[in-house]
Amino acid sequence: MSNSIIRRAESTDISALVRLLEILFSIESDFKIDEFKQRKGLEIMLRDDSKGCIMVAENNTQVIGMCTAQILVSTAEGGYVALIEDLVVDNEYRGIGIGKELLSSIEGWAMEKGAKRLQLLADKNNSLALDFYKAIGWNSTQLICLHKK
Repeated sequence: MSNSIIRRAESTDISALVRLLEILFSIESDFKIDEFKQRKGLEIMLRDDSKGCIMVAENNTQVIGMCTAQILVSTAEGGYVALIEDLVVDNEYRGIGIGKELLSSIEGWAMEKGAKRLQLLADKNNSLALDFYKAIGWNSTQLICLHKK
């Protein structure tokens, strides 16, 4: 396990969170970094914590990881679910349990909100992420993600 502190993000963390999203988006071919858009999205999540949550991992006052989630209503579950939107850890801090700690903290937040299921999307070519999720008990589905702008 790491010596990191897991805590709720604050507005003063936004620059560090944008830097982490840049790392994440360099892996995910569907997304491109646009600092203005990422800042705006992060600010929205920080403003309304009843529907969303940003957790960060901090080591020696430096933000080294983040996980975001949002509450949705699922007709399949007949209640709330939490969508994990982003999970990223600085390259030099991977493999020591920080991602697992961040997901665990988001799961706790989701349970407090009454979520009956957690769900996330991962790039189909990101084998490291897919192996990580499988190793900590996440299951694949038969669903395919589609989107339209």
